[in-house]
Amino acid sequence: MGDINMANAAATKNQQFQYDHSLDVMQQGRSKCFDDDGRLKRTGTVWTASAHIITAVIGSGVLSLAWAIAQLGWIAGPAVMFLFALVIYYTSCLLADCYRAGDSVTGKRNYTYMDAVSTNLGGSKEKICGIIQYVNLFGVAIGYTIAASISMV
Repeated sequence: MGDINMANAAATKNQQFQYDHSLDVMQQGRSKCFDDDGRLKRTGTVWTASAHIITAVIGSGVLSLAWAIAQLGWIAGPAVMFLFALVIYYTSCLLADCYRAGDSVTGKRNYTYMDAVSTNLGGSKEKICGIIQYVNLFGVAIGYTIAASISMV
């Protein structure tokens, strides 16, 4: 009878380990393959970041730069470009400050823009920001569609 109870206890113990498939995030964070929050470490460099930035700027900004300067003239065109450069610099600094919530070294990372808005503003402001983002995405898609169709003509 004692052997049966020991066999049942061993089977119960094996079942516990058999069904426990959870991951320990803190244990992964100590590995050299994972960041402190348990996600895989990023492998980007200054060169890859520069390539992404240049691609984004050339795609939407530089190609329309000559047309914008022609429409605004030689005085207002560079002045507006300088103004937009200041706005972009300011908003980039704000976004960089929002990357980690709480402490800038050990705080929770905000991986998306909506995570940063949710952490810092929360509630209804998060919903308003989401609506504005989707309206902007919709407008940009329409703009690119019109620009592409005009270019094909």
